[in-house]
Amino acid sequence: MRPFSSLCFAVLTAAVCVSLPLRAAELVVPDTVTFQRNVVFARPGGVPLELNLAQPKEGKGPFPAVVCIHGGGFRAGKRESYDKLCLTLAARGYVAVTITYRLAPADRFPAAVLDCKAAVRWVRANAGRLHVDPARIAALGGSAGGHLAQFLGVTADVPEFEGSENPGFSSSVAGVVNYYGPSDLTQSYGKSVDAAEVLPLFFGGDLSTHRAAHVRGSPLNWATPHAAPTLILHGTDDKYVNYEQGLWMRDRLKQCGVDVELFTLEGAGHGFKGADAEKAEAAALAWLDRHFRLGAK
Repeated sequence: MRPFSSLCFAVLTAAVCVSLPLRAAELVVPDTVTFQRNVVFARPGGVPLELNLAQPKEGKGPFPAVVCIHGGGFRAGKRESYDKLCLTLAARGYVAVTITYRLAPADRFPAAVLDCKAAVRWVRANAGRLHVDPARIAALGGSAGGHLAQFLGVTADVPEFEGSENPGFSSSVAGVVNYYGPSDLTQSYGKSVDAAEVLPLFFGGDLSTHRAAHVRGSPLNWATPHAAPTLILHGTDDKYVNYEQGLWMRDRLKQCGVDVELFTLEGAGHGFKGADAEKAEAAALAWLDRHFRLGAK
């Protein structure tokens, strides 16, 4: 693990994604967007992993891209939960994919990380066909997906997390949008409402038997000055991933000199709803536009 000064420990949690996937019948594809489901991007162990792909219908690009990573406590969730956001992004001039990754307990850490990196490499390998700018690829996720997106942002050059799928292309991302993802998994127990159930499934045991895995699996511990610019969105009343998790990640990235923002929603819990969800999405889209859309103000 990369060393760093003054490692902060305190509370954390791993979480479940509370947003439910939209059924296909409820999904309205804008006239300006093309949408393709069930595209295979990797076959770890011979098992196909798929993504859904949204693209602007007009223009030659190259477009920025966003890889969306669903939540679900590392053990559940579906990529379809980000279909609607992918369509919104494509209508704004992004190529957006929402991906499936291997879940615990059948596949433990770092399998999910390897799959997410394979998806980034797939986008980069297909940049010409997709009209994507390979230098403008972001990762976005919520809860467990926020953790994975953040992990991609801090481990671009760590060989043990690369895997073997889609070799020959970088898995680095140029930005991270982290919705309430945990940053220090050693501090979840006793703070998160379900950490004692979720984390042993993800790591193969709890802190008494698998502390090293919890440390290796915490994005906070991999932050360096080379980490990707990051937006963290977090509510102050989150019972699954304590608000302090976002504070720690922000402060650690700031300490490293990384461009980072924390968008706080007072009184919001886990899995934003209603006006909170609208505010968070508006903040995320504005941040992406500032960092990835050429000429955006």
